[in-house]
Amino acid sequence: MQSTPTKRTRRNHAPDLKREVILACQQPGASVAGVALAHGLNANLVRRWLRDGQGTTGVVAVGCQPSSAFIEVPMARASTPACEPIRLELRRGASSVSLQWPATAAAECGAWLREWLR
Repeated sequence: MQSTPTKRTRRNHAPDLKREVILACQQPGASVAGVALAHGLNANLVRRWLRDGQGTTGVVAVGCQPSSAFIEVPMARASTPACEPIRLELRRGASSVSLQWPATAAAECGAWLREWLR
């Protein structure tokens, strides 16, 4: 007994089904695999419909177009941290001196202190 080879036939899907599936895929948060599974279709077939078949089904792709316009983003200014002033309390014999010196002039403070300690 010989079996006659049968030719594999392709399924033809109605344009309405294609349109419905493509629209479902374009919904926010929808996955192609999930939509294909819900309709009993192969995900690769649905991806092909999305890629190729949009012109034949009458569905227009809705997507994000990248904008080439420059968008200025305001940045916080690099603020110089407020330096605490240099505080000194000096006692030499019966003399006592308390002073504050700006931290930005630390070198001058060192020179003054060397002179005072001589």
